Amino acid sequence: MPPLHTAEAAARAADVIRARFGARPDAAIILGTGLGELAKEIDAATTIDYADIPGFPLSTVESHAGRLLCGTLGGKHVVAMRGRFHRYEGYTLQQVTFPVRVMRSLGARTLIVSNACGTVNPFWAPGDLMLMADHLNLLGDSPLIGPNDDRLGPRFPDLSAPYDAELRAVARELALHEGIPLREGVYACVTGPNLETRAEYRFLRTIGADVVGMSTVPEVLVAVHAGMRVLGLSIITDMCLPDALEPLTVERVIAVANRTEPMLTRLVRGVLERL
Repeated sequence: MPPLHTAEAAARAADVIRARFGARPDAAIILGTGLGELAKEIDAATTIDYADIPGFPLSTVESHAGRLLCGTLGGKHVVAMRGRFHRYEGYTLQQVTFPVRVMRSLGARTLIVSNACGTVNPFWAPGDLMLMADHLNLLGDSPLIGPNDDRLGPRFPDLSAPYDAELRAVARELALHEGIPLREGVYACVTGPNLETRAEYRFLRTIGADVVGMSTVPEVLVAVHAGMRVLGLSIITDMCLPDALEPLTVERVIAVANRTEPMLTRLVRGVLERL
């Protein structure tokens, strides 16, 4: 496979999408586990299977449909990934994040990324929404390792504020106006696919995590590298308290995500309307 960390690779894939969707997107959206129903709110001019886009991996995880939706939401042109990729599927982080490169090449300057996660914060609960204020990259890897194409971004991107302060303020204001409870905290990204042990949950809480998941951070790193503004939203689907830990199934995660998704949809639509 040709290298994916070049402007040429992103441009080739973007040209295929542009041939079917000529509008310049105002924002890119990544829909995580159990969050595919948000896609129904998008007025899609075209839908493109990942298999038809050069360089795109294929989704292998339940609830990740593997299609790119191109259309409008909240009065803005958007490209939305209905299904993302993960390190645990066997993909490199450059493969995982290649779609972000492509969506930036299409012209998107804002990335809205969502996920389902478990919480190690004892004061939060399943069904809560969390605004990502910061993250912990515990993957032991970065999509930015390797040769740097300066046309895509700087060799050493600054991560002092990966989640855009203005977008977060808009989300908080919207949540208050809509009566949507919105937490704000730190997302820890681990490799998976196994869930964590009791000792690992204790460790994550000790080092500052509020929630834990297996995605999002690689895409955010590439978006920041590319100069995009990022808004991250998490649906808390389960409690990860070491002294009260219960077995978890993906079906339960998806069920909670589906129940909470209408609130996420209202927030995303509202933020887009104010871009």
